[in-house]
Amino acid sequence: MDDFAAREPAPSPVRRPRTSGCPACGSSEIEPFYRVQSIPLHSCILLESPEAARAFPRRDLELAFCDDCGFAFNVIFDAPSMAYSTNFEESQHFSDTFNTFARDLVREISETCEATGKQIVEIGCGKGEFLVQLCELAGACGIGIDPGYRADPGRTSGAVTVRFVPELFGPAHFDLPSDIVICRHTLEHIPAVRSFLAAIRQMIGPRRDVQVVFETPDFARVLQEGAFWDVYYEHCSYFSAGTHADLFRREGFVVDEVKLAYGGQYIVQYARPAAQPTRTIPPDPDVVAEMRRLVQDFPARVRQSQRDWRDRIEAANRSDRRVVLWGGSSKAVSLVTTLGLGAEIAAVVDINPYKQGKFLPGSGHAVIAPEALPEFDPGLVIVMNPLYQEEVSQRLTGLGISAEVVAL
Repeated sequence: MDDFAAREPAPSPVRRPRTSGCPACGSSEIEPFYRVQSIPLHSCILLESPEAARAFPRRDLELAFCDDCGFAFNVIFDAPSMAYSTNFEESQHFSDTFNTFARDLVREISETCEATGKQIVEIGCGKGEFLVQLCELAGACGIGIDPGYRADPGRTSGAVTVRFVPELFGPAHFDLPSDIVICRHTLEHIPAVRSFLAAIRQMIGPRRDVQVVFETPDFARVLQEGAFWDVYYEHCSYFSAGTHADLFRREGFVVDEVKLAYGGQYIVQYARPAAQPTRTIPPDPDVVAEMRRLVQDFPARVRQSQRDWRDRIEAANRSDRRVVLWGGSSKAVSLVTTLGLGAEIAAVVDINPYKQGKFLPGSGHAVIAPEALPEFDPGLVIVMNPLYQEEVSQRLTGLGISAEVVAL
């Protein structure tokens, strides 16, 4: 095996003790099944120099599976080291592909929850684009809570019916009036998932008519595909649609609908408060059995996937075809740090202007605008999400670039 394929990341500076039980059900029947050494604490942070990016703090990650409820989580997660702030850029709203999905979901939530004139609280609202769109469509009022919220000019329409609280969700927000509670791409960042749902249940209080909408990455797809690039440090909690719904049922919610969306990548769930606590409801054994099977096969799938991508990138480098990643976010950070890629990647492109001119944590790759790509003359463009492949191909054609385009 040559040096490129054998390269290992630097050792992690901190080793954290293992958790004592499953955060979703409390069981001690947990078994580690996947480990990655020395990956960046954050993958959506904006870093100003390659030196700062390469020096960014790292930790080890070790995923474990609960054999009682099917939940997967980082058993050595270092929660105190996480520091979400306004210096993060997670928005996907600069993509036409994503915006089409977001607009459709806004319409669906507005109709399903009969949102007209209601009060909406979004926990983990990011930069607020989705909440503003929903409130504008429904004529609703909104409150967005997120420590990473940043009031960038032109980011949203400036709707006066929406206000933002740049804080972590907690007891200080329990008195906020809410008819609809939305939480999108936040639960996977929460280590104490039961406590988090209990906090939302406490915020809702005795009302039974409050609707709760969650959107969370589907880990079953990651397991099936051996998609190691979809495992990163911020994501400490991993769900399938079934384990997601089971957790909510046990924590005092009635699940009205749970489904997969966005090409099967996201879980979308509609729920409401139950009449009484339901923690004694056992997990669905079929859900647990399916997750157990997928977890057992995951390490072999990852090894094959890593070999395939190393071989493809190495072959391109040997033939003097420059390799470019399209999408300078979490998937790119995970790909390059897990495989130990450096100069093998000529450029990282992102259409989000807030990422351009910044550097990927861990590897220090610069993020460039699409307009800067022709000078790199790429031979292979790897799209970080297959849903964006057509959009990226069209953009490359417009730039006059003829390159092989493949997606993770």
